[in-house]
Amino acid sequence: MNKPMNAEEPGEETAASRMAGPVPPDLLGELRSDHAGETGAVMIYRGVLAVARDAALREFAERHGATEQRHLALVEAWLPPAQRSRLLGPWRLAGWLTGALPALCGARAVYATIAAVETFVDRHYQQQIDRLHGRPGHDELCQMLTACQADERHHRDEAAALAGPPPGLLLRVWCALVGAGSAAAVVVARRL
Repeated sequence: MNKPMNAEEPGEETAASRMAGPVPPDLLGELRSDHAGETGAVMIYRGVLAVARDAALREFAERHGATEQRHLALVEAWLPPAQRSRLLGPWRLAGWLTGALPALCGARAVYATIAAVETFVDRHYQQQIDRLHGRPGHDELCQMLTACQADERHHRDEAAALAGPPPGLLLRVWCALVGAGSAAAVVVARRL
């Protein structure tokens, strides 16, 4: 099992173990959407675990869920509680359903779903990294986003490899809905 890039070593100080620096005002909405997204990601894996019985899929969900939980803690270290999304309940439910529904159809559907979600997340993090690149005083925030993005890319690539051959029409439609839903959730979470 490979250790995620941002996994903590015992005794090591991380952004999640202290309050991080100030967030640029133009990125508060983005970090709010990251917080909502990482909350949803944790719940995706909980949804998978609630339904899946396949041992390999459960191990995948437990491992990736632990990484998403670390990401959530990292984002929470940067985003003041008053700036977090007021819609965490709906984000949790949407995440759980996004994990549980494909798990009812089997491992391949879960892996394709994760690949679709992480493809969106990779682009979303890249947009934020691009906005921060070269801005003085925000190197640590940029490093945190870059580390999270690397983990998400690993999740995407692993899930895509496990998904096997190209999906059929129904699974492609589901994955397109998941991608569109992720994009819509970001728009809402930036504001609420």
